[in-house]
Amino acid sequence: QLPAGNLQLTLYQYKTCPFCSKVRAFLDYHGLPYEIVEVNPIMRKEIKFSSYRKVPILLANAGSPLQLNDSSVIISAIKTYLVSRRNSLEEIVSFYPPVKTVTEKGKEVVEYENKYWLMLDEKETKRVYPVKEVRVEEMKWRKWADDWLVHLISPNVYRTPKEALASFDYIVREGKFGTLEGLFAKYVGAVAMFFVSKRLKKRHQLRDDVREDLYQAVNEWVKAVGKNRLFMGGNQPNLADLAVYGVLRVMEGLEAFDDMMAHTNIQPWYQRMEEVIEKTGV
Repeated sequence: QLPAGNLQLTLYQYKTCPFCSKVRAFLDYHGLPYEIVEVNPIMRKEIKFSSYRKVPILLANAGSPLQLNDSSVIISAIKTYLVSRRNSLEEIVSFYPPVKTVTEKGKEVVEYENKYWLMLDEKETKRVYPVKEVRVEEMKWRKWADDWLVHLISPNVYRTPKEALASFDYIVREGKFGTLEGLFAKYVGAVAMFFVSKRLKKRHQLRDDVREDLYQAVNEWVKAVGKNRLFMGGNQPNLADLAVYGVLRVMEGLEAFDDMMAHTNIQPWYQRMEEVIEKTGV
């Protein structure tokens, strides 16, 4: 744990974004104080200082100000900093360089090298990952949360017009919208996302009933954790536990979440995650 005030953190986020939720779960579990700036998703003026136009963005000051982008980079870099005090945060962030690539459709995207790696020396690695398999497993499931689990959220929370409206009601209530913006976002956004969710369903080759894909994914995760561990990290959550929990909890209060709790084996693990984060959080 760091001495209080040694690391000043400001998180720019949408509260209902699964990637932002992952970062909050990580920071809360590690007892790191941070300020939240809720970004208006239409104007995004709160992040006009940044050429990177997505959230989450974490501004970190451990002696000098630094901007960290991408939820998995944020988590890997800050975790490395907590474990290893050899390098400055600035040096650690340089181990995750952005790389521009072009998709098959000609769209330019930015990816980050090494984003699931903690940049530790041999001794530190042994301390965090007593056996190699532990590290491999954690990285595999962190990547799974980003590449698969997160893509099941929108098709499930916007599955029907009724669910889409309930989801946008929640987004507007929790997010940062003006009155007219909120009304517009709620009704126009709900209709738009209902149709977008159908496109996403096709893009990710989901079943007609997208709940089945959600149930299968969640049960796969529970099976991977196994019956003999409280968490994938053993007696305490690891970065994969925090990522999966962070993604799933954005559905809380919605029909998709209640269905998931009723039709899968996730509940015991999920409740343990809630309890441990509440206990260790600030």
